[in-house]
This record gives sequence, structure tokens and C-alpha cells, in this order.
Amino acid sequence: MHYGVIPPYILRKIIDNGSDAQQHCARQTLVHVQALMAEEWIKPQGAKTAAAGKVQREIYDAQQKETLPGKLVRSEGASATGDVATTEAYDYLGVTYDFFWQAYQRNSLDNNGLVLKGTVHYGKNYQNAFWNGQQMVFGDGDGQIFNRFTIAIDVVGHELSHGVTETEAGLIYFQQAGALNESLSDVFGSLVKQFHLKQTADRADWIIGEGLLAKGIKGKGLRSMSEPGTAYDDPLLGKDPQPANMKDYVQTRDDNGGVHLNSGIPNRAFYLAAKALGGHAWERAGWAWYDTVCDKTLPQNADFKTFAKLTIQHGKKRFDQSVGQAIETAWKQVGVLP
Repeated sequence: MHYGVIPPYILRKIIDNGSDAQQHCARQTLVHVQALMAEEWIKPQGAKTAAAGKVQREIYDAQQKETLPGKLVRSEGASATGDVATTEAYDYLGVTYDFFWQAYQRNSLDNNGLVLKGTVHYGKNYQNAFWNGQQMVFGDGDGQIFNRFTIAIDVVGHELSHGVTETEAGLIYFQQAGALNESLSDVFGSLVKQFHLKQTADRADWIIGEGLLAKGIKGKGLRSMSEPGTAYDDPLLGKDPQPANMKDYVQTRDDNGGVHLNSGIPNRAFYLAAKALGGHAWERAGWAWYDTVCDKTLPQNADFKTFAKLTIQHGKKRFDQSVGQAIETAWKQVGVLP
């Protein structure tokens, strides 16, 4: 499975509302996204690994072609090239590694020291970033709707976190299990950003993709975890369609059964739990979610309710009754639990 950060419904809005050039760009990206979503995930084979606690990065330049990985332009410890996308990719891959290592003692995405690879300048005006099971890939955007995709640290964290979910839980990318898969990437992507900025839960913006929308587009980012459905409202992109509560759950065959839409519901549950618990979100709420992803009893087709109950159990087990209680209240507030 390959995961892109721009949901199909945003690309469809651009195809409906954009100029000829914008429509062409979005159409090409959408065709590519649909092909990616249909591909099987192949576990990295014979991958080079690094010692625990020591990140190993490789950044490649696709030079506006769609061939991977491209030309190696920066490897671990080498000095900056002067290309901003290369620098951001290198830095943010490093921050994501440091986050998982320092917060959860996890040695890279596979917990086995997987080398983190990223390719920048993928395609011409490519309007997405994706994780293909082996590496990160970043488009440059078109500058009119989307800026370069390396600009947002939480987008990098989001995509890389798919590698963690694949390794541990293997959640199927369909309906509620798929929405949980997407939500987990938003959770950890947001935590990577908060960790980098040393923010507490009440100081964080809880926006995914801040800085990604180009000047003139009315919006704060791609999604809001604190208030799903409010991230953007723009003539070109339409209005953010994410629901925040189970009563508004979207039944659809599009987007693998609404994986990018309904992820707003567990996103808000995490936000509410983290806010109620206070302090750094990765320290308590984050641990409960991380323990749940690593729980071998979590089924690959888990629904929201199954996942919710496990987060409560893990909150109690790792911490105490009060943490479990705060998490349970959050899931009730979004209508997942009665």
C-alpha cells in the first residue's frame, strides 16, 4: 500500500474548479494517487540498517522525473547542498527518527534501524507527497495551490508514520481500519511537530500541513485535529468535509471507504484526550496510542470502537486509572463509545 498526503477529494475539487493547467496537474496526480492506493505494499528487502539511536538518511533528487529513487544528493553526515527541499527532507526525516527514538525507544520505522530515504523534486508540479513502503517521495507543488511538500514537518512525520503502522498493526486501508491508519499518521505527524517545537498539547495548533497551502488559498492546512471540518474553506478546494463525530460518519465508496474523511473522528478523540491530560501530548496520550498500534491483539480490520477500547486499556496499564478515564471520555465525546 502506498499512501499520499493529499486526499482524492481535494484533487477532485481542483479538477472541478481549477484553471486548465490546475485541472491537468490535479488529474495527473489523482491518477497516480489511485494507482498508488491500489498497489500492494512490499516490505523493504535487504534494507541497510543503522545502530540503535543513530539515524541514517539518504536524500535523492528525481530531477522532475517520476523515476525512483533518483540521484543521491545527500547522505548521512554530509553537509547541506543549498537546495531547500533537500535540506528540509534531510532535517525532518531526522526529527521524525529522533521523536520515535526519544519518545518510544523505537529504532526507526521498522524498529530495526531502517535507513530513511527521501526523494525530492518528484515529477513536474506534482501535488503530493507519499510513502511507498520503501521511502518518502516529495512533489514540488505548483506554487498556486500547494507549496513544496517538504515545507511541513507534520506531513513528513505523517507519511513516515505509515511505516510504523504497517510494521506493527498492518491495518487494512479500507473504511474504519483505513481511517484509523490515516488518523495514526496524523497523530504521530502532529506529535513529531510538537516534539520539534517543544509544545504542550494546549499550545499546539493541531493543524496537519500548515504552510502547505499556497498564498491566496483560504485555509490553515489540510486537516484540523482539534476541529475537523474547519481546516480550509476556499472557492478552489471547497470546504473541508471531515466529520468530527460518529453521528456525521461518511458512508462512501470513494477514498477507500472514506479513509481521509472519517479519520477526523479518531483525530479529535486523540486531541481531546491529549488536551485533558495536559503537558506534552506524546508523553501520555501518545504512549497509549503507540502501545495500541504495537498490540498484537489489534485486528487488521479494527473498527473505531475496538481501537478505542485498547487505548483505554493501555492508558490504564502504562499509567493509571485517571489516564484511562480521560481517554474513555474523549472517545465518548466523539460518539465512538456510548
